[in-house]
Amino acid sequence: MIYSHAMKAAPARRRLPVAGLAVAVILALAAVVLGVWRPWVPVPSSAPVGAAAVANEDAVAIAPVPLHLPEHPTVLVFGDSWTYGSAATDPTLGYAYQLAALIDGETIVDGVRGSGYLKPGLDGPAFGERIAALDPALSPDLIILQGSINDRAQGEAGYREAVTAAWDAMAAKYSEATIVILGPAPHELPVGAETARIDADLGELAAARSWWYISPVAQDWITEQNYLSVIDVEVGRKHPSTDGHRYLAEKLAAALGELGDAPVTEAGGSETTPEQ
Repeated sequence: MIYSHAMKAAPARRRLPVAGLAVAVILALAAVVLGVWRPWVPVPSSAPVGAAAVANEDAVAIAPVPLHLPEHPTVLVFGDSWTYGSAATDPTLGYAYQLAALIDGETIVDGVRGSGYLKPGLDGPAFGERIAALDPALSPDLIILQGSINDRAQGEAGYREAVTAAWDAMAAKYSEATIVILGPAPHELPVGAETARIDADLGELAAARSWWYISPVAQDWITEQNYLSVIDVEVGRKHPSTDGHRYLAEKLAAALGELGDAPVTEAGGSETTPEQ
């Protein structure tokens, strides 16, 4: 299902990109606080949840370019039931809708409950088929591709291939848009092994494309301390409450803002960072 939602708020501050190795290191460390996983330093799939990312000495990856959006951006938010707005008192109070006011723009929301890269949803097919059905005339400035924990039971077989095909299709359909991958957020704690595996797979695949990856799992957006204020474990069946959706929208807006402060990588160059 696709919905468009526009809200106006005070224009967000936009900062100029900064360069230099010393600043790059500082920003990489700051990302831990703001919930942004710098994908040119991928977390190995065997790393425990919350472990520091260690750069592979043999790997050379190009950092994503800083995220710059127009004054009133159009953002396509594509994902699962969390994007749909499940468990909010009204789906249009979901994080994807609330994001519009926080970025002073418009969000086009396409969330299908129960769907994933491999798993069909309650209201539509898996991600790949849904992307194929998107209107090519939408012309978003930014695409946020969220999720999904719904692939937990599908296993590893074919997962990366399905993700790659879906991302290829999205990038081809909206070639002028910037794509940011928003990884799965835990619906229960402790974070399950399959959720952690999905998170690591998506981070590594995003790094290979020099795409930004935001990891709610690695950056502890949902903890034992705030779990019950974010997740409705009863009526909402472990989906974010209305207040939880607001919290997630604020975390996402802050993470997107930080991407605009990313260090610049010169053409033909590469950049690595030490342990984070």
